[in-house]
Amino acid sequence: MAKNIAATGKEQFFGDDEIIVSKTDTNGRITYINDIFLSVSGFKESEVLGQPHSMIRHPEMPRAVFKLLWDYITSGREIFAYVMNICKNGDHYWVFAHVTPTIGSKGEIIGFHSNRRTPERKSLSVVQDVYAALLKEERRHKDPRKGLEESYAVLSKVLGEARQPYEEFIWSVGE
Repeated sequence: MAKNIAATGKEQFFGDDEIIVSKTDTNGRITYINDIFLSVSGFKESEVLGQPHSMIRHPEMPRAVFKLLWDYITSGREIFAYVMNICKNGDHYWVFAHVTPTIGSKGEIIGFHSNRRTPERKSLSVVQDVYAALLKEERRHKDPRKGLEESYAVLSKVLGEARQPYEEFIWSVGE
């Protein structure tokens, strides 16, 4: 998570025609970022390369979402997710992320690639409500592992009530 960065509560935006791109190794350390990533986040390339991608994780993002994301990509599947990231100055920006494993010549996962676009605002309002419930559950527990486990259970309940797997749910929010 973004250490020593105080969240300002101010949202930054980027253009609908812009795509934020990053690549990581299998441990989530950043190996590539594009200029739009740098422009929106406010970081310099030298501050980002080699660092854990979680350096831009906003403290208001529920850990259960990242557990789901990692479960998907480490099993070789792609995932789409709404994510709030933190900028170097403490501002935040929302993205609709498409994260995929990068496959090597022998079929093994050698890293991950993420393209992030501007989110649909109507869908984002639904997602924010779900994320608030997940975060509330995480923070209810003193033990972070227990908080993650219970938050993930809340996410599973939301999906169960929607009668949709995550892949369908994420595309249906805001409809």
